[in-house]
Amino acid sequence: MTIAVGDTFPEITVTTVDGEGNPAPLNLGAFLSGKTVAIFGVPGAFTPTCSIKHMPGFVEQAAALQAKGVAAIACHSVNDAFVMKAWAKDQGAEDITLLADGSAILTKALGLELDLTEAGLGLRVQRYAAIVKDGMVSYLGVEEGQSFGVSSAQAVLEAL
Repeated sequence: MTIAVGDTFPEITVTTVDGEGNPAPLNLGAFLSGKTVAIFGVPGAFTPTCSIKHMPGFVEQAAALQAKGVAAIACHSVNDAFVMKAWAKDQGAEDITLLADGSAILTKALGLELDLTEAGLGLRVQRYAAIVKDGMVSYLGVEEGQSFGVSSAQAVLEAL
């Protein structure tokens, strides 16, 4: 079952990077509680659309998102915390919370699996964006195929 608007975002623990650059657990229930968070999911760090359009859009629009009430921006990917940290540094995205989902536990809980095994990439998350208010999904944009639009920072801004 795929997550939908009105659903509670999964309250599971993923890995993030702490202030010293080390992997650290992050409970999503606690992280999302009492605030508005923009979450976007990408099939992979350092991949073309993710690095050229998706992450840069959220970096560029961070102030505009915050002005509309977003307390945090988070990026979800089926990568480990070390890859996510290096990618965030490469992208100038140090203020974006990294949701490293190396075992695809969050991806499966969301129902947003993308099987890229034939391309040599294994299981990934579909490209998406969500607005989560106090743990509840109020906007969800999941891309079809290789498209890029409903998961962009601009689409999230318009949904706010």
